[in-house]
Amino acid sequence: MENILFAGTFDLTVLLLYAFFGFFLLLVLYLLREGRREGFPLEHDVTGALEPEPGYLFRATPKLFRITRDEVRKAPNYVRDTHVTNIARTAAWSGAPFEPTGDPMLAGVGPGSYAMREDRTDYTSHGLARIVPLRADPEYSVDKGDPDPRGFAFVGVDRQPGGVVTDLWVDRSEFLVRYLEVATIDAKGVPTGATVLVPMAMCVVDRRRRRVVTDSVLGAQVAQAPRIAQEAKITLREEERIVGYFGAGYLYATPGRGAPVL
Repeated sequence: MENILFAGTFDLTVLLLYAFFGFFLLLVLYLLREGRREGFPLEHDVTGALEPEPGYLFRATPKLFRITRDEVRKAPNYVRDTHVTNIARTAAWSGAPFEPTGDPMLAGVGPGSYAMREDRTDYTSHGLARIVPLRADPEYSVDKGDPDPRGFAFVGVDRQPGGVVTDLWVDRSEFLVRYLEVATIDAKGVPTGATVLVPMAMCVVDRRRRRVVTDSVLGAQVAQAPRIAQEAKITLREEERIVGYFGAGYLYATPGRGAPVL
């Protein structure tokens, strides 16, 4: 087949090649811009000084995102995160590791990190609170073939008591148990009158011994877990803090967990 020359040696093949290069370049620029919607402005690793905003070619055009029926957000908004971090750099150079300050279980760093999500309750598509205790919704119950842990002792990874399971919190969107509600006790075994929520994914129900065991924290550390503000509702931020606390236990619950293996 004879090539169709438009001018000189510029034919259809060259035209398609240039078109592909142009499309690919625009695609790369588009992806670079879209990737700058969250996490900006950037800051220097050591000094914390803000880096200048990117030029027009690398700056995402603001878009509106509808979170709920009444909540709309704009991104990017170039609002700096003001969340206080309880960490200290172990050395002055860039890339040096950080160590938590104060109680590492409450520092909110490492495996205990959490996002500052909205301090509001999450809802189902039907407008109901997504995660609630069984006492708040009689339509949910424990299957007859499964053990009902309510009334079981709750013990830590050291097999020391941390409280008693009083209720189960179910996810009405996923149809599963998200949290165990635990009435805590003090070091002497006396009820404190307070309750905390423990992620079900970090627990094992021991039907024979009528207890629930967590491999995350010690029994005495259960009472220090973050608490919720409302009796039968939990907010997105409270969920983050609770999961972060028990996640921190996998590294900080005991000194040995944070030490080298060899």
